[in-house]
Amino acid sequence: MTITALQTGHIGLNVTDLGRSRGFYQQVFDFEVLGEGKEPGREFAFLGRDGKLLVTLWQQSEGRFATGSPGLHHLSFQVESIDEVREAERVLRELAVTFHHEGVVPHGEGADSGGIFFTDPDGIRLEIYAPSGAGAAEAPTTGAPTCGFF
Repeated sequence: MTITALQTGHIGLNVTDLGRSRGFYQQVFDFEVLGEGKEPGREFAFLGRDGKLLVTLWQQSEGRFATGSPGLHHLSFQVESIDEVREAERVLRELAVTFHHEGVVPHGEGADSGGIFFTDPDGIRLEIYAPSGAGAAEAPTTGAPTCGFF
């Protein structure tokens, strides 16, 4: 069997505080709540845009995201323009989010694509990038991709 037209569906994330994470993802990504569960011990939120499910949040964890353990490295969200990346950066700065690199940076030396790299309230590493427009900035890491969070 040959798989055709394969694409990523939604992303499911474990979070420690559903209300806090839902608010964060709504503010940063302008997601709408498509559905949610409020039963104690089974809290979740389905987030998306235009009726399409993109991210599910599950209140099923404690502590912080473990970057040193096997599993998810980071989530990357593509937008159409570098101006949209800068607008997301503005919102994130208002939320006092910590950035991994300072401002909009290219994906690597000589790359025109690039974006911003930061963490959500549980420490999950995130990226918002545009396919072009970041080449004027200097790459923060030499010899490795910026999205490696090195």
